[in-house]
Formats: sequence, C-alpha cells, structure tokens
Amino acid sequence: MIGRTWISATLALALAAGPALAEDITRHPIPGSDFPISEAVEVPAGHATVYLSGFGPSVTNPNAEKNSLASFGDTRAQTASTLASIEAALKRRNLSLRDVVKMTVFLVGDPAKGGRLDFAGLMEAYREQFGTAAQPNLPTRSAVQVAALANPGWLVEIEVTAVRP
Repeated sequence: MIGRTWISATLALALAAGPALAEDITRHPIPGSDFPISEAVEVPAGHATVYLSGFGPSVTNPNAEKNSLASFGDTRAQTASTLASIEAALKRRNLSLRDVVKMTVFLVGDPAKGGRLDFAGLMEAYREQFGTAAQPNLPTRSAVQVAALANPGWLVEIEVTAVRP
C-alpha cells in the first residue's frame, strides 16, 4: 500500500511538472536594448538538444541561371526562405522556431552592396519570425561574413540549435 501511494504521488508530481518544463528555459535580453536576440539563454538539465545542420535558401526564380544569385534572390529573400526551411525541419521533429536557443548566420558579401554583407536584409526577414507577438522567444545569435558558401548563388546559410522541453 505504501509503495502504491508513493508511486502515485511521484507520478502526480511528474505530470504536474511536465508543462512547467517548457517554461523553465530562461532567455536573458540584452540590457537596455530592444535588439531581437538574447544576450544569453539558460537551459536546465533534462532537455534534449537538437542541432540542425546549416540550411541555405530555396530557389525563388527557376528561370534564372542555375546556382546564380538571381536564382535565389537577395539577402532578405534568402533569409526568409532559409528560415522557412528551418521551420519545416523543426516541425518534422515536433519543434518550432520558439524552441531555437542558438543561431549562427553565415553571410556572403552582396555584390550589389559592394561586397559587404546585407545586415539590414537579414534583419528584415529575421524580425518577421523572431521577437513578434506570436513568437517572442529570442535565441542567442551570431552573424558573420564569410568569403563563400557551398552554393555560389547563396548569400545566406543558417544553422540552429533547438531545445526540446
């Protein structure tokens, strides 16, 4: 009888704690800033970590020369397309962009910007997915300019780490 009572109580506590686990990831905003990334994210023990490989953009203009910049679009279009692919990959794992805790963005300099990365284009598409009323969870993030990516038409590649509550 004591064994059953103990097991029942333990099970009840575990079930009650289940939904709370999704809320115990702590995201620390950048002090005094409204920039849409977290300065730090704390993930307590007990969460599975999911690492997604780098994703690049989808072709937006199939009539353009294969693997050309024109076939994938500008930085904003490529970022939006890449985030959509990441969102789909997360969904296949029963996760969403809300679960992303770390993001690394690799940007190639845009020839239309004199070879400089188009940070504004990145941010336009990023702000549509992160820091919104519908999706307020902000990951930590780094954005770096690289000399080239695997596909010569890519200006953007993004990899993320997500956490499963």
